[in-house]
Amino acid sequence: MATTATSPSISFFSSSIFGNSSRQKPNFLSTFKPNSFLKPLSVRSDLIAIPILSFSGEKVGETQLNLKSAPLDTARAVVHRGIITDLQNRRRGTASTLTRGEVRGGGKKPFPQKKTGRARRGSQRTPLRPGGGVAFGPKPRDWSIKINRKEKRLAISTAMSSAAVNTIVVEDFSDKFDKPKTKEFISAMKRWGIDPKEKSMFLMTEVSDNVRLSSRNIGTLKMLTPRTLNLFDILNSDKLVLTQETVDYLNRMYAVEAIGEEADDEEEYEDGDEGLEAADENSDVTE
Repeated sequence: MATTATSPSISFFSSSIFGNSSRQKPNFLSTFKPNSFLKPLSVRSDLIAIPILSFSGEKVGETQLNLKSAPLDTARAVVHRGIITDLQNRRRGTASTLTRGEVRGGGKKPFPQKKTGRARRGSQRTPLRPGGGVAFGPKPRDWSIKINRKEKRLAISTAMSSAAVNTIVVEDFSDKFDKPKTKEFISAMKRWGIDPKEKSMFLMTEVSDNVRLSSRNIGTLKMLTPRTLNLFDILNSDKLVLTQETVDYLNRMYAVEAIGEEADDEEEYEDGDEGLEAADENSDVTE
């Protein structure tokens, strides 16, 4: 569905950089060491042509998606580090158990040390007995790890570039829904060539109330905005749907020449509320 003008795009859907072999299932959540040494990354640019579909499903033109991406030999590591950072930073770290010193009761020695024929026992709060403390149990901790802003942006742009083969651009359809209607939204997805049973991600700059209410009952669909754009939903989707405004935003934020003060300021604006909105929309993923 998409063609590459300068260099072939990489796809995580078809076992390119994210799959070890054709027989093995891609596993981007394998063991990761946050303190591992990473070499300085070079960046390349991919100019990708994506078709534009009307609300009725007809092709009305093409648009260019110009994104920076990591080289093929380091793309897997960059995206892996980004997804592990996102998932680990979602962990609340509130799991807590009681040690033998925190369990109530058990201050008296249960029975004499000798002449009973039983094993010695100094307290009822020992981890060896039911109701006792927990040995080496979890305690509240901070699971968050740090990732550089440019590295996180490179991971997102690399994942978006690899997903271009399964990406379509649809004309703005916010005014097409006069009232919330899930059946009409599913019909529109079928006209665009999207199976409602497949996982799909819609990335829009602004989501109207009727569109949001029409799509919220579709369990396989994620409706995201630039503030809530994250690596997990990109990698976990079979189809990506963009609008022309979203394409302009991606070209402005994730192109090679877009690294400047304007992009940095907009990224700071996103990071401020990203955690709150992502927690509301992805509450089922939060630990």
